[in-house]
Amino acid sequence: MRFVRGVDTRDFSNEWSLLKSFAVSQRSVSIWPRLLLPAVAVAVALAVWWVLSSTGVFPGTLFPSPADVWAGMSEELRTGRLFDDIVASLFRVVVGFGLGVLLGVPCGLVLGHNPLARATFLPGVNFFRSLSPLAWLGFAILWFGIGDVSSMFLIFMATFFPMVLATLAAVAGIPSIYFRVARDSDLSGIELLRRVTLPAIMPQLVTAFRVTAGIAWVVVVAAEMNGAQEGLGFAIIDARNALSPDLLVANMVVIGLVGVVLDQILARLSRIPSLRWGFER
Repeated sequence: MRFVRGVDTRDFSNEWSLLKSFAVSQRSVSIWPRLLLPAVAVAVALAVWWVLSSTGVFPGTLFPSPADVWAGMSEELRTGRLFDDIVASLFRVVVGFGLGVLLGVPCGLVLGHNPLARATFLPGVNFFRSLSPLAWLGFAILWFGIGDVSSMFLIFMATFFPMVLATLAAVAGIPSIYFRVARDSDLSGIELLRRVTLPAIMPQLVTAFRVTAGIAWVVVVAAEMNGAQEGLGFAIIDARNALSPDLLVANMVVIGLVGVVLDQILARLSRIPSLRWGFER
């Protein structure tokens, strides 16, 4: 257990330490195995799926074949509904996640630098972080009705508190020598934040962005299952009500693929030259 600046950082850094270790191990593998091995794994999974569906181990109404799923996805693409659903879900995630980051990072910075504020508010932050975002569903509908705003609210509640804790842990993990040097250089206020704190915590924040964006993408699907009229979560419920397992699986595949793409986009931030040191040290 490690205490830095009065905070037990072990509880806050598990997720990003795992992702950072994964990123470093990925860079140690050459490009071709990284491309070839996932393709082989997907091909094997598709082959097993095709064998199970073609042999009739499960009835088609319960376990659609890859061909049925592809046909359903092609129809959704042709009508444009799939594209509309992806755009609707991404819009809600971008707004809710963006608000969580814009408000969560400054709050984490304040708690990280101010022991009194940390002692006052940290128990409450931990309390609300432990609540499932979907526990707020009733209030979201009462306050904002059914639609985009309630979904964005749920995404915000899912991302704000993890971002506060991730930022707090990152600040608490800054070596004290940095602040001693800054004090000797007469740095304070905005200059201390800009030249010391933010550069030191950005590698951890990038990993925190990846973790919380994944949470946001999971939550938006669940939020859209409750009254939304578009989005991938609504498409899942609609397919279930229509007893269309092919569309159900097709939308599940799209949800997973979009989630992977979002994670890879955020992972690109770790390749910024000024941040690479934090992932390679």
